[in-house]
Amino acid sequence: MKIGMVGLGRMGEGLSGRLRNKGHEVVGYDTNPATTEVASLKELVAGLPSPKVVWLMVPSGDVTETTLNEVSELLGAGDIVIDGGNSYYKDSLRRGKKLGEHNIQFLDAGTSGGIWGLENGFCLMVGGPQDAFDHVEPIFKALAPEGGYAHVGPSGAGHFSKMVHNGIEYGMLQAIGEGFDLLQAASEFDYDLKQLASLWNQGSVVRSWLLELAELAFEADPHLENLKGYVDDSGEGRWTVLEGVERGVNVGVLAQSLFARFTSREEDAFSMRVIAALRKEFGGHAVKSE
Repeated sequence: MKIGMVGLGRMGEGLSGRLRNKGHEVVGYDTNPATTEVASLKELVAGLPSPKVVWLMVPSGDVTETTLNEVSELLGAGDIVIDGGNSYYKDSLRRGKKLGEHNIQFLDAGTSGGIWGLENGFCLMVGGPQDAFDHVEPIFKALAPEGGYAHVGPSGAGHFSKMVHNGIEYGMLQAIGEGFDLLQAASEFDYDLKQLASLWNQGSVVRSWLLELAELAFEADPHLENLKGYVDDSGEGRWTVLEGVERGVNVGVLAQSLFARFTSREEDAFSMRVIAALRKEFGGHAVKSE
């Protein structure tokens, strides 16, 4: 299958590479002249067979809105747009309805896997029309590991589930960060944090990929002395907490983990260094150095 990929940053590049490795043809466009493969969105769309399939992998918010508007003006009835970014699900509901009025099909694909997705595959939570999903399913199958993609519901369902996924991620990172903070504080034992991260992945009930990444982070910097405990939040955690409030669902752990990130911008706790290191390991997120 031939598709157009709009946005060739860390994730867009990884998605494109994995699709090509699996035998699909990808034409990429980016506003950065150094990385784009075509000169314009018009050129990208013109080179696609019908029904045209365009995957957006750009920052959420205004950038997605502007890009989607530009792309939709170049598409026609039966064409398909996939938004793989971390868009707010209410925006996806609106966008799906708007594009549907022009018979353009819209899929919101929550995409997880970070910078490791090229090698290990991406987890994909897809919302939107079933027939559009069925048409592009070979793309999802190529991107995901075995059992790593699903059609989870109508428009908005993909990004809602990815929002909750990222909210859970906040809580897991916070728990790991606080645990290693306590280990670091027990100076009388002089723990090897890399050793413990590795040990806990051998049959422990807390074994996880995040602990594997913690092991890598501690191997590179045993006490994380070369980065600051400053942790950004990219929106999904805030949306998750707000949804909990609106729906009357107790998301206290997720809320506390979000608020801890706000505190990290004033303090330099070791727990926040751990979280910053893990976000760098799985997503290539920027960190602040000492």
